[in-house]
Amino acid sequence: MDYTIFAVAVFVVALLVFGGVVLIRPRRPGAGKEEAPPVEEGGTTTAAPEAAEDEGERSGAATAEPEVLPEQAAEAPAAPSIETPPPSAGRLVRLRARLARSQSTLGKGLLNILSSDTLDDDAWEEIEDTLITADVGVTSASQIVEGLRTKVKVLGTRSPDEVRAMLREELLGQIGADMDRTVHTGPHQGRPGVVMVVGVNGTGKTTTTGKLARVLVGDGKKVVLGAADTFRAAAADQLETWGSRVGAPVVRKDEGADPASVAFDAVARGVEEGADSVIVDTAGRLHTKTGLMDELGKVKRVVEKKSQVDDVLLVLDATTGQNGLRQARVFAEVVDVSGIVLTKLDGTAKGGIIIQVQRELGVPVKLVGLGEGPDDLAPFDPEEFVDALLEE
Repeated sequence: MDYTIFAVAVFVVALLVFGGVVLIRPRRPGAGKEEAPPVEEGGTTTAAPEAAEDEGERSGAATAEPEVLPEQAAEAPAAPSIETPPPSAGRLVRLRARLARSQSTLGKGLLNILSSDTLDDDAWEEIEDTLITADVGVTSASQIVEGLRTKVKVLGTRSPDEVRAMLREELLGQIGADMDRTVHTGPHQGRPGVVMVVGVNGTGKTTTTGKLARVLVGDGKKVVLGAADTFRAAAADQLETWGSRVGAPVVRKDEGADPASVAFDAVARGVEEGADSVIVDTAGRLHTKTGLMDELGKVKRVVEKKSQVDDVLLVLDATTGQNGLRQARVFAEVVDVSGIVLTKLDGTAKGGIIIQVQRELGVPVKLVGLGEGPDDLAPFDPEEFVDALLEE
């Protein structure tokens, strides 16, 4: 009995030893092995190290970077395209059709009266009223009427061609065909031509600055713009948009910065980069506020510490009539205006403002705006202007 119990115990111990050897024997690499679960590291899911090692063994190489297909690659942002504006030469000729509404009052109206069978005192008074309505001014209107009456008496006949020739001569005489209308934007003595653009907000001053830059770039000039209208939040952004379209850099500062310092820095950059022209857009000061107007004078004085200001262009809305003339007088006292830019000359019967503003200020109209398009600013040509008014 004791031997039987002893034999059973030996058998059990032997069975346990044999089974333990089998269970703890090392398994072959990769045999029956399950894929290790991913491990979360810092919120990013990665493969477990053991799985990566086994994958490397199977591929015969270290973990490789995944291939990026061309369509998967992020496209680089395209550089803004630079426009090439048309040159200034011939612009007014191309824009003559824009004077159609002014023509209906100044041109056709006068021609119809002058061509009538009878030119009595009432007819001459109607001619004078037509001129005054078109903002020619009382003095200029009286002179034109007197000149026409004299010519009619001398000639004795009034064919359509003769009437047109008489009126053309009188209008050109009042506009001043011999005035120097050059916008001084060319470099001199190693420095760029400097132009200040002034005017009341709403006349199109900043837009005119941008359009003038396009005119100059179209003529092959290198231009720098100065955003010295620091009191109007959108002015610098608006000017930068204009400049970026033609590749003209814009010098600007934060809103409320000293306008004189912006203007000075713009001229300094123009000198440094060898620009042909620097155009400074100033704040659209209300002409009734003396302090603000004095600050505009300061801008000009500060700029002149770096370079001469070659032109001061006053932007006027052609539709404002007498109010525009009052603005012109005050600006002229502060900054010595050397030229006028008349905007919105298309679609208005106020074309005669050209004659009146030149008489009041003694300075020429140099540029005219004839539309809302980017290239609708043109150098003013008196003969082309008058011919557009009088053409059939």
